[in-house]
Amino acid sequence: MINFNTDLADERRDIFRKANNIENEIPGVETEEQQEEKNIKTFKVKILDRQGEQALGKPIGTYITIDIKNLKIAEENEIQKASEAVTKQLKELIGKYVRKEEDILVVGLGNEFVTPDSLGPKVISEVDITRHFLKYTPEYIDSNTRPVSAISPGVLGTTGIETVEIIRGVVDNIKPKLLIVIDSLSSKSIERISSTVQISDTGIVPGAGVGNKRNEISVNTIRSSSFSNRCANGFRGSYNSSR
Repeated sequence: MINFNTDLADERRDIFRKANNIENEIPGVETEEQQEEKNIKTFKVKILDRQGEQALGKPIGTYITIDIKNLKIAEENEIQKASEAVTKQLKELIGKYVRKEEDILVVGLGNEFVTPDSLGPKVISEVDITRHFLKYTPEYIDSNTRPVSAISPGVLGTTGIETVEIIRGVVDNIKPKLLIVIDSLSSKSIERISSTVQISDTGIVPGAGVGNKRNEISVNTIRSSSFSNRCANGFRGSYNSSR
């Protein structure tokens, strides 16, 4: 494995291929590319086995990169199309592991007072939270509403507590069926700033993309008797947007 600081699986693939003069696909890795809209492209990297895992330095699983050109100057209709592209991929991935009525806990990582690291807390402030409504005022809520809760646990430097320890405590108490973990990510390309989203089912290691690894957040470190087998065996969610 070559050491390089980037959270994006497709960048790691390109760097590895170039460094090793590989013209075809890396053994143990599969890729798929699709043009969703004029300015929106989806690129999937599937790491299939230990060989692919060692080459890219990321766990076995699926990594979906959504590139959105000119998002910083996009008009409202273009932003809507970008949102729909991200929603489509996220819904497909979630649907593989939980049913429509099962609980989801959304976790926003990062420091809200540091701009490059504030994505997680900012997203949490926009999430529609429903768990408490379903518990206390179910008569006013559509019966098809999914229970959703959310937290922004802060960072080790301000709490003195590893993020994974906070999440584990919440999971043990509210017992969600699925975690969605949101964080900023690092990229090798300045063109990716505010224009790239990566979704994966492998969990997340905060700070890994910039060489400042914290404790892993994944099915291996977040355990609960409430997790169904399909969740425990498969979904270790991260949803990242470029710094």
